[in-house]
Amino acid sequence: MVRTPLTPWERERGEHFGALLREARGTRSMVEVAAAAGISAETLRKIETGRAPTPAFFTVAALAHALGLSLDELAAACALPAEDDQALSA
Repeated sequence: MVRTPLTPWERERGEHFGALLREARGTRSMVEVAAAAGISAETLRKIETGRAPTPAFFTVAALAHALGLSLDELAAACALPAEDDQALSA
């Protein structure tokens, strides 16, 4: 299966998501949070740096739980702005 290239917006969204996770992690170590989420520290590092801009849903859910974040908050923080959403549907 060939994966289609990400759009600039998708890459930007991945970087923004990673920054949100880094901020939520605070002073906790990457290893500590990754272990709490049941993922590798390398996977968390890739997500936080934007190198893995589209993590699987269950990875996002596990990270949200480990960091005490709601999926609704994360989705809203990473959603396409309303004016851009309207332009895509036109």
